[in-house]
Amino acid sequence: MSDLEQLTQALARNLKRWRGERGFTLDALAARAGVSRGMIIQIEQARTNPSVGTTVKLADALGVSITTLLDHDRSPQVRVVLPGQGVRMWSSAPGSEARMLLGDDRRGPVEMWTYRLEPGDGTASDPHPAGTFEMLHVTAGELTLEIADDRHLVPAGGAVSFEANVPHAYRNEGAEAMEMTMAVSIPPVRGAEAPR
Repeated sequence: MSDLEQLTQALARNLKRWRGERGFTLDALAARAGVSRGMIIQIEQARTNPSVGTTVKLADALGVSITTLLDHDRSPQVRVVLPGQGVRMWSSAPGSEARMLLGDDRRGPVEMWTYRLEPGDGTASDPHPAGTFEMLHVTAGELTLEIADDRHLVPAGGAVSFEANVPHAYRNEGAEAMEMTMAVSIPPVRGAEAPR
């Protein structure tokens, strides 16, 4: 089984499990996540490989990390991720990418990512649920961080944190590759009622 097939099967199994544990019907999860009922059915039947954006919306709606939805072999104590073993969640033609390294749900979902953006490249994110917090550490190049209508420049060695419940984007407007590590803390889901 290929890595992609393994991830598709794990996502199908885990999405169904977490939807059941939260007590969400297909319609309730669709409303919470802003993802169509049909797409959720296809994912749960392992008939499609959804985009990163769709996976993030489902994870946010369930109050779990993306790692939890994609994990096929979860160990409870120690987890070591060796170089090159993170799950590539996004990539672009110029060679930029984002990798999910770790995630945990024991105290509310927390995720750790690495990003590499080639010069002139970038990626945007929809708003996350209220209370979601991101922390970024730039290790090479310079990050242009857009949060709503504000722009912030973060040089190599610098760090930034922000509430991520507004549209935000990560861009490399410099002449060299930008690399960063990102931690995301997501508030736990309370109750199974649909949003109002």
